[in-house]
Amino acid sequence: MATKVRKMLFILSKATIENAYAAFIMANGARMEGIESEIFFTFFGLEVIQKKKLAHLHVATVGNPAMHIPTMLGGLPGMEAMATKMMKKEMEKLDMPPIGEFLEILSDSGCKLWGCKLAVDMFHLERKDLIDELDGILTIGDFYNRADQEGCQLVFI
Repeated sequence: MATKVRKMLFILSKATIENAYAAFIMANGARMEGIESEIFFTFFGLEVIQKKKLAHLHVATVGNPAMHIPTMLGGLPGMEAMATKMMKKEMEKLDMPPIGEFLEILSDSGCKLWGCKLAVDMFHLERKDLIDELDGILTIGDFYNRADQEGCQLVFI
């Protein structure tokens, strides 16, 4: 049975490891199923595609109910670093590529990667600050125009 989904557009607004991997895994899965996929990086999600920051993403330990630790403990010095190290170790066991390599894989598979113009301007970034695999910088209107087709789904992460 053929899927009615033809295109998946992901909006990534947070630069935590768990959010980045969620978007990447879903976008990659779409490509593996022959579905077009695109990721729009906005606000803090832009850190995922900044050359200087993508290797330093962390797990959110404060305000994250899935961590199952009290907020007070999550905020203690070293907790974020420890949780991040543990998650990276688990991802390696599953042969999940690091963020930078995963971005290259997505790009090579045909997944389009877009930066948000408003956020780029707000954070005073330039194109040279962002990964080479980036397909461009779009306004939100331009991004929504890319969704204007039958069988397209938008997912906000």
